[in-house]
Amino acid sequence: MIRLTKQADYGILLMTQFAKVGLGGMLSVSDLATRTGLSAPMVNKTVKLLSKAGLLNSSRGVHGGYQLSRGASAITLEEVIIAVEGPIALTECQEHAGAGGGCGLHASCPTRINWGIINHALRDSLAGITLLQMIHPLLGVPRAKRPQLRT
Repeated sequence: MIRLTKQADYGILLMTQFAKVGLGGMLSVSDLATRTGLSAPMVNKTVKLLSKAGLLNSSRGVHGGYQLSRGASAITLEEVIIAVEGPIALTECQEHAGAGGGCGLHASCPTRINWGIINHALRDSLAGITLLQMIHPLLGVPRAKRPQLRT
């Protein structure tokens, strides 16, 4: 099974909270913990990673906290996942793509090229979904792919 780590999932969850309050909205670690049900230490760890990656701006002081560094329509899921997890790679050879692969079968592997194509498609998909779309799911979805309501 391929799945996001809890850290990546939490990063997306926290970033959607920022998207809901908008570009100027300031949220503290305790605000975020209350809104999401996550522990304050987990929230603190995650927002520090998101801030280090330039997705959040931080402000100290009594009324301090974190806020989006740019609009929710300009931040993608790919950026959030990379901020908390590092490079997106489905296989080890894709994680070490520039370094000759990491599994020892790089030169003779018949699936290496296809894994590269699949990895690229996954990254493109994640890069095509913004935080704004995460809080408004049907925003930006092609009309033919929207779910049909049955009456």
